[in-house]
Amino acid sequence: MNLPPLTQRFVLHFGEMGSRWGINRTVGQIYALLYVSPRALNADDIGEALAFSRSNVSMGLKELQSWNLVRLQHLPGDRREYFQAPEDVWQIFRTLAAERRKREIDPTLSMLREALMEQPAVADDIHAQARMREMHELIELMTGWMDEVQKMDSATLASLMKMGAKVQKLMDVKDKVKATFSRAVGES
Repeated sequence: MNLPPLTQRFVLHFGEMGSRWGINRTVGQIYALLYVSPRALNADDIGEALAFSRSNVSMGLKELQSWNLVRLQHLPGDRREYFQAPEDVWQIFRTLAAERRKREIDPTLSMLREALMEQPAVADDIHAQARMREMHELIELMTGWMDEVQKMDSATLASLMKMGAKVQKLMDVKDKVKATFSRAVGES
């Protein structure tokens, strides 16, 4: 690799992590390079920096484009295509969440909806359908929450995530106030 040491370490790590996230190592390394690059890069720049063949770079860029994780740019006077990762990490988060939902969650919800509409014929299927209903309810709740998160601006989303366990404390206070109010109304 023809990269500075810190960049190289990040790119190599992202390649390793990519294989754990379900993308190939090459795609992970290309994305990492584009993410840390101060400027848009063309396929030749990427291939040279990572010592990848032109075809590997081309396939990796197509994969990243299919995930909406890179932007295609054209520079004046240059016929080559240049690629850049979005600058806003929250936009990257939103894009990944939307793409994973489209590819993984939505097909699962469709299958579960179909399964819940069937009339089970045997006891084991009745039990299985009950478990599927629980899973469907959880996924519906989660996707509803993600829809709301997708609408939040980056600052609000960051604040929400920083709250962490404070949200639980807020819910506990809400429950105590509700219980106190219920007792007070019941006593009057």
